[in-house]
Amino acid sequence: MNTDELFAKLQSIDTPTITNVVATYASDKNCLGLYNPWTVNWYTDQTCRCIYPELRPRAGYAVTVQYGMPDKNFTRLGFVDLLKAIEASPKPVVVVMRQNLPPEIKNKNGLSGGNMTTAMQTLGCVGVVSDGPSRDMGDIRGMDFQYLLTGVCAGHGDFSVEAVNIPVSVCGMDVAPGEIVHMDESGACKFPAAYLDEVVKRSFALLDKEASRMEKMRTGKTAEEVFAYMSGFQEKG
Repeated sequence: MNTDELFAKLQSIDTPTITNVVATYASDKNCLGLYNPWTVNWYTDQTCRCIYPELRPRAGYAVTVQYGMPDKNFTRLGFVDLLKAIEASPKPVVVVMRQNLPPEIKNKNGLSGGNMTTAMQTLGCVGVVSDGPSRDMGDIRGMDFQYLLTGVCAGHGDFSVEAVNIPVSVCGMDVAPGEIVHMDESGACKFPAAYLDEVVKRSFALLDKEASRMEKMRTGKTAEEVFAYMSGFQEKG
């Protein structure tokens, strides 16, 4: 399969299944075991809220950006530099946006709105993961673009771009530029791009295995029988 086909398949799979394949169940033959699941920050925590849970999963190459307060001594970077990074990246893109702001500002900074979203989407971005709020959710609804945020708010003041395409940590997930980020209503996770093909193959194998297991569980008549099917220890004749 070419990359476009792989991403089409990847975006038909839910994020929890992707996490199961990447690292969650190291003893399962379908799990790659890429990270220690508890000690490595490879998926988002409960502070991350999916804004459009009705949308299908999204996946893309990470382009990262760090925003901060205005600094008169550093004015070299701006939103156009983020757009250039999106343009230069393989597609599709997920932007991972760190808001390096004081808490009293960060909690009311509606950073990315309709204009920024339109610009990013035009250049191949399919979603944003950010550790702060954004705004214009009504305008963005209908654009087929996903946001994972800590919340929403209506306004903002001045802010600045501190860095583009550096390692960032957002809502408990550490992301480097070029990694694959997968996102849906359960949150987001990341994995190295080199494993794209293997993650897709193993995810479908795991989905088939779990569908068969759940079908058997539905035939159980007792708690012990249901648990045996759930544990994969019993085959029904």
